[in-house]
Amino acid sequence: MSTELVKVTIDEREVHVPKGTGIVETALAAGIEIPVFCYEPRLGEPVGACRMCLVEVSPGPPKPQAACTLTAADGMEIKTARTSELAADAQHATLEFILVNHPLDCPVCDKGGECPLQDLTFRYGPGSTRMSFEKLTFEKPIPISPTISLDRERCILCYRCTRFSEGVSEDMQLIAANRGAMSVITTFEDLPYTGAFTGNVTELCPVGALLPTQYRFEGRPWEIADVPTVCGLCPVGCNIHATVRETKVKRIVSRNHPEIDEGWICDKGRFAFTHIRAADRLVQPLLRRHRHGLEEVSWEEATDEAERLLRNARGRIVTALSGSETVEIAYALGKLLRRGLDSHQAMLPEEVSGALDAYRLPLSAIREADAVVVLGDVPVVERAPVVDLWIKAARRNGARILDDADDPAVAEAERVVLVWSGPGGRGGATVAQLAEKLGLAGRDGCGAFHLPETPNARGAADAWAACCDEEPAEQESIGLLVVSGDEAAADEHVRALAEQAEATIVLSMFGGLSAGWADLVLPGTSYLERDGTFVNLEGRLQRLRRAATPPCPDELEWIAALAARFEVDLAPYAPSVFAEVSELVYGGLSFGEVGERAPLRGYPEAREHVERPALPEPHPQLRKGEIRLVAYKPLFSGAAVERVTELQFQRPGPELELSAEDARQRGIATGDAVTVGSDGSSVTLRARVNRHLRSGIARVPLEHANGLQGTVELAKAQEVSA
Repeated sequence: MSTELVKVTIDEREVHVPKGTGIVETALAAGIEIPVFCYEPRLGEPVGACRMCLVEVSPGPPKPQAACTLTAADGMEIKTARTSELAADAQHATLEFILVNHPLDCPVCDKGGECPLQDLTFRYGPGSTRMSFEKLTFEKPIPISPTISLDRERCILCYRCTRFSEGVSEDMQLIAANRGAMSVITTFEDLPYTGAFTGNVTELCPVGALLPTQYRFEGRPWEIADVPTVCGLCPVGCNIHATVRETKVKRIVSRNHPEIDEGWICDKGRFAFTHIRAADRLVQPLLRRHRHGLEEVSWEEATDEAERLLRNARGRIVTALSGSETVEIAYALGKLLRRGLDSHQAMLPEEVSGALDAYRLPLSAIREADAVVVLGDVPVVERAPVVDLWIKAARRNGARILDDADDPAVAEAERVVLVWSGPGGRGGATVAQLAEKLGLAGRDGCGAFHLPETPNARGAADAWAACCDEEPAEQESIGLLVVSGDEAAADEHVRALAEQAEATIVLSMFGGLSAGWADLVLPGTSYLERDGTFVNLEGRLQRLRRAATPPCPDELEWIAALAARFEVDLAPYAPSVFAEVSELVYGGLSFGEVGERAPLRGYPEAREHVERPALPEPHPQLRKGEIRLVAYKPLFSGAAVERVTELQFQRPGPELELSAEDARQRGIATGDAVTVGSDGSSVTLRARVNRHLRSGIARVPLEHANGLQGTVELAKAQEVSA
């Protein structure tokens, strides 16, 4: 946008704005509202579909103009419905037309009380209707997916939903069918609306046409409260509001942080919250007794048993962190186990690197890049979904999206962003070294991101490192294994460690994850039930607020109680624990200063908590015709998703992605059965040809990989195994 200022007069108020500013925004700068329905700047260029924003423009044609499609020019005079009878008549007519077939069902509509159409009708609409004929009706509600219902009678054809599908998520699944009064919103070929971001249309809809099925008839605006917090299901850390009624979370909606998420959240973050009410949720500790399996015990008995196991552990004590702990929980565990006991070792969820701090950028900088280099073979949308939206926005802005840091286009670009989305390994250190090689440090708009597998890997590593400088020497035997979180409890490597340990303590929301091998299971909590902090993939420290009361004591309470038995001073409150961590890691920042709109800070006083060993050897060069299989953890997987009925349709099936070149060489088409094998193991899957996947790489969801990874043999099969 130009920095040249122009003078615009709106309802006799003069305002100076940059040339090219939209008239809707120009009016806001003058303190004047121009009502809109279809207009939404995040969806791209305005379309002027609803005509609600009609104004009188001078100089200009003698009829009202759609303000959303106009931009500020010097000397322009605008009259809204406040000062122009022509504009007022046009607005009344527009609302009257919109309401011709719109049902007057506000008392039973879930949008009632927070509906833009309802609000603008009261403020700008006619007081009565001239229409006495029967309104047009449709079948209702139509489930366009298990998570979204469509009431076509309420639709005002603003096209926000179809524009989101086409121009933001780019899934191209929502369309407008038919013409005139019979126009309807539908999915392509009436298929279920699938994808990572479908739920955003329920927030974009300015009426009650598109609604989340989970929230239907669950609450009214005057009996709910919105708690500002952060999503804890992926490393992006999207800002959200948890809608609470009678102490229960009823829905999740976005809380626009323009640098992180721009108001978009993925369907996992939006719909998976009901896992906190799962039937197999643990509320009491479980203790293994001889020949009787796991039995419920009191918290006092569980604390006694935890103390006994810790004191009597022969050999090293190992803690497996999941990366979903808050900074405070990770620090509390570390302080108890590393200061209260002599021999302890941690297994962090994944590698993190402080070397990336030199290349910090807000995620929104991706959209402004000239070149975005996406490294690694795990789909970005499966690891950090909103990052995928920023990359798509960059492509629409003209950026080159590359998969090779040595591409000549990288050297030609002024603003370069690196994104690492690879499986395992030292991804953070690798992408930091590449950024250093390209000389990105200190360059405006240049930076690098590592997409971790877990929500708070950086925060957990920060907190753990703050407890102690050195790890003890490794001993042969594991006397006690402490498993923190559902993600760690479900990890096959952690389960292998449990087989070696003499005893195991598990912190988990769901007992079934460790029922066969844990000696003591302590109930855990969800991110929606915690006060504390997370560090997202940008390195941004953010605040979690408790939205629901957990059915059990939270982790800090019982860790503090156990710590007291080892004479370790530990408060059971998140602000107090954070104050200790902050002095060591975050420059003394207070808990209250983290704030609802957390900025991207630097922490110059932070200790370097990760050594920088030599980078891993790159994968050996594939010979012609060879295939390397990448087994990745899908977005719609994990303990939370498994317990949400509405999300089961989003879980990936037994499908293998391969490049167009590899498919052509083997005579494979989408839908064909293919057999993948290595070292005597094999699995037969359906093929899906992905023209964006590079040659030599095949991808499969982890749960369908049958343990296969690395170089494999691949051939067309006759049929898919059950």
